[in-house]
Amino acid sequence: MSSSQTITKDISKIIARYAPISLGADLSNFTKNEKVALGKLVAVGRLIDRIYLRQKWKGNESLLNQLLSSKPRDENAILLFNLMKGPWDRVDGCVLPHPPNLPKHKPLGGNFYPEDMTKEEFKNWVETLSPKDKKYAKGFYHVVKRNEDTGELYLTPYSIEYKDLLNDASDILKESAKLVEDVSLSKFLKSRAEAFLSNDYLDSEIDWLNISKESRIEVTVGPYEVYTDELFSAKSAFEFYVHARDFKSSKMLEKFSGSLQDVEDNLPVPDEYKNKDLKATPIVVVDQLYASGDVAVPMTAAYNLPNDEEAIKRGGSKLVIIKNVQEGKYQKILDPIAQLTISHDQLQHMRFDAFFTHILLHEVAHSNGPHHTIGSNPETVRSRLQEYHSAIEEAKADITGLFAAALLLKNGLLTAPSLEQFYVTYLASAFRSIRFGINEAHGLGQCIQLNYILEEGGFEYDEKTKRFSVNYFKMPLAVSNLTRDILIMQGDGDKAIVEQFILKYGKIREIVKDSLKRLENAKIPIDVRPIYKIETDNSLEINL
Repeated sequence: MSSSQTITKDISKIIARYAPISLGADLSNFTKNEKVALGKLVAVGRLIDRIYLRQKWKGNESLLNQLLSSKPRDENAILLFNLMKGPWDRVDGCVLPHPPNLPKHKPLGGNFYPEDMTKEEFKNWVETLSPKDKKYAKGFYHVVKRNEDTGELYLTPYSIEYKDLLNDASDILKESAKLVEDVSLSKFLKSRAEAFLSNDYLDSEIDWLNISKESRIEVTVGPYEVYTDELFSAKSAFEFYVHARDFKSSKMLEKFSGSLQDVEDNLPVPDEYKNKDLKATPIVVVDQLYASGDVAVPMTAAYNLPNDEEAIKRGGSKLVIIKNVQEGKYQKILDPIAQLTISHDQLQHMRFDAFFTHILLHEVAHSNGPHHTIGSNPETVRSRLQEYHSAIEEAKADITGLFAAALLLKNGLLTAPSLEQFYVTYLASAFRSIRFGINEAHGLGQCIQLNYILEEGGFEYDEKTKRFSVNYFKMPLAVSNLTRDILIMQGDGDKAIVEQFILKYGKIREIVKDSLKRLENAKIPIDVRPIYKIETDNSLEINL
């Protein structure tokens, strides 16, 4: 067998790890103009996808063009590239055959910084900058480049770096704004279109937060998450989502919006580590119609935005729960995982509602705890923890969300699922996330939690059955202790202590490796991949 055949076979195996799910929604209540707007918004999403490919790696666009123009076309290679948003599988590293000098792993800084730039060089350069440029260098919306003649570093705003694509995206957003029925959504689309040209995103972030709960369409578009920047967790990557709002489910979850302060007041940390600037979090339940940009697998099941601390301070945040993606993940991934890893007597406690509600509480919990370090000279936790921030923040949201579930059940705000159902479903979810690999923030964050709770006795392992179980007596204290430890580390902002914590708990144990191997042998998918009805169903009458 030739090397190219071997690579193609390996690509087929990797694609098989992602179970296809059909994503769409009932659009019968959408007006004709709204359906036309959806088509235009998808066109924006395709432009955003091209921007993100540039952000992730400088060679992405060229490689994709090679794949598209090769004869014969390798459709599996193209599919894998689009799933991963590049040539790298999260587990196996580089898996595409072109070009021969392709790096084995994605550059840590993506294409936000020169590939040859060291952390020390960046730190020394930042010290030479004005206060304004220091903020830009460490901020979300500027890339760092190197002058080819002098070798010196300099800053370029996103509005200039991606001008060729942002100009077109801005024009189409303005066209879409004229078509949508909801005035508040129209306002956001117009202000975000302007932000693409000005590089000032603050006002449009507030407009996004203020989209009416009566809008049938929910749109998220712009630079948000910092996971692609594995050097400093500073630079935001462009993403795009268009959803159909689930009004019934959204109304049912409104009660959680007001619970945020109660959870904060009861966190197991001293008062100085508690968030003094909490704002009620609007919760929107949606069905995903299309997504692009920074949406590589594993698929996002919910998000809490914005991430910009200035925007959060001014307007709070909004939680978007993607119901149809969550349903697909539970049916195709989580329930089959539980059948092979959870003790037989506890399988009865697996529930989709527990999975769905914990994801909701996870996203709400991103608002809990300190976002700035405590002390006389506060800085953002993100800037202090740098490359460790994403993993520790995901672990914080997971465990604080579980802490919140127990509190809300105790207070009667939640009556179901039961605490046992939360705990068992959470345990099964640990294996789902760790299978993404511990080089990814969610996988590493979940690995930390699993090891910590095993050490505390909240989880137990049976050597005979090779299955895990929850110790219901020890679990509440383990959850409280881990919530405390993570929140205090964030508030203290001591990167060295966080590094030691991650080194201790961020390793996959042999008993976990054995379970992961059994899941692989059983061909349980790692995650799901989307097939969008909006692109394939002619009955939608959408002009793409």
